Amino acid sequence: MKHVTIGKLLENMAKERPNHDAVVYPDRGLRWSYGQFDHVCRDAAKGLMALNIEAGDHVAIWATNRPEWITSQFATGKMGAVLVTVNTSYRKAELEYLLRQSDTSTFILMEQYRDTSYIDMLYEIVPELKTSEPGKLQSKRLPNLKNVIVLGDNRYPGVFSWDEILARKDNITDDQLDERMNSLNPDNTINMQYTSGTTGFPKGVMLTHNNIVNNGLNIAESMKLTSEDRMCIPVPFFHCFGCVLGILASINVGATVVPVQEFNVKDVLTAVEKERCTALHGVPTMFIAELNDPDFDKYDLSSLRTGIMAGSNCPTEVMKAVVEKMGASEITIAYGQTESSPVITQTRTDDPIEVRVSTVGKVLPNVEAKVVTPGTNEEVEPGVQGELITRGYHVMKGYYNNEEETDRAIDSEGWLYTGDLAVKDESGYFKITGRLKDMIIRGGENIYPREIEEFLYEHPSILDVQIVGVPDEKYGEEVVAWIRLKGEKKATENDIREYCHGRIASYKIPKYIVFCEEYPMTASGKIQKFKLKQESIAYKEKVQ
Repeated sequence: MKHVTIGKLLENMAKERPNHDAVVYPDRGLRWSYGQFDHVCRDAAKGLMALNIEAGDHVAIWATNRPEWITSQFATGKMGAVLVTVNTSYRKAELEYLLRQSDTSTFILMEQYRDTSYIDMLYEIVPELKTSEPGKLQSKRLPNLKNVIVLGDNRYPGVFSWDEILARKDNITDDQLDERMNSLNPDNTINMQYTSGTTGFPKGVMLTHNNIVNNGLNIAESMKLTSEDRMCIPVPFFHCFGCVLGILASINVGATVVPVQEFNVKDVLTAVEKERCTALHGVPTMFIAELNDPDFDKYDLSSLRTGIMAGSNCPTEVMKAVVEKMGASEITIAYGQTESSPVITQTRTDDPIEVRVSTVGKVLPNVEAKVVTPGTNEEVEPGVQGELITRGYHVMKGYYNNEEETDRAIDSEGWLYTGDLAVKDESGYFKITGRLKDMIIRGGENIYPREIEEFLYEHPSILDVQIVGVPDEKYGEEVVAWIRLKGEKKATENDIREYCHGRIASYKIPKYIVFCEEYPMTASGKIQKFKLKQESIAYKEKVQ
């Protein structure tokens, strides 16, 4: 276990291995040694301090896996601001909710993502920004937001450019930054990630330096990661998968981070070949896409040894192909949730392939987990299904400004209730068998039904809507909407999808839409979602 801040973690590695590759972007021709990367992050930290950002202030970032993202992660780690990560698929309603609920005071964003203009979306939410002096925003809808920083070459009204932030570094001395760094406590919150959790709208999971530094360390140990490894990271940094299982696992041991800015099969395979990567992360759908690329056999992937597959269940044939065709013979499976920093269990590099496809491994070092009778803290016998609960250094500090939900998730003895059904065998390996909660996991993205339901309630023709998930071979699960229309109102499946398009993230838009007159109910009037799930599976089979 380490008792160190994220900023000090990087500084220590820079002193130990100043000339060793830290971060490499093959497509940009960018290569930072640990010494160079630490210097870049110090400059960014001083630039942010020059905006009068204090330790504990919230800095949100909305971008793909760009160099500025990873720089911001360690810059905020050095000067003590809490990095709030924003999903790149978010749209207007989701973004406004996150910025308001998180009390974000500084917002870093790239100009656009695919065909969506991020800056235009922000101007819609905060029209005052267009006439504001940079750093002095006064917004009615987002009263805490003061600074907006855009990553890109273009200039916009009311915002700073990233270059302008770096240029302000000379206003803060090295001694001032060091004083700030030395004042930070590793038990302080340093990262906030929004998750659908078990109920309600997305909640801000407060993670400390100790939470994510040590989870990264334990993950690295389980992969036998060393400074000789080079890790290709095509999964998003805004998820724990990218910024903890990827970045922090690597930095903990002095490995080299090779990011892919946005998942693209050819970019991933090129990066692995060009940089001789030994580790590769991804959700199953990513590995499936890589294996099925028409030019797959043309790439030299012989350097691969390990990596992590997570986010949804891994099909046996996919795991075998990753081992045999990609050469990642020591690839591992990890399981957890954002609230646990995120990994609870992980397979080990020497586990037989049958274990790696049928279980999610054993608990990480210094982590407790047990399977209990749902609704209690009473452990069940090995082989008996129950709810998986966990306790240890990795459990979140809580949900931001949501004490009620925090108390619901973590009991008085420090046990975090995952809401996942599991079985533990005699050897200590866990299998995830289902979920107590309604959350849908599609391609590694957590989707909470109520959020989509509340959004669709605003449609003028919808009387009621229930969202459930159905199994899907490609994405793990897909979203199904069961809709009751008002009176004589009319609507088609295309009408509903058009209403969603551009207003909520594309992965939340229901793939299947069923119009109905009523829902299956209990005697007390509660909707039986498990029956809707059963009917959804039957409907999917009928329409396929």
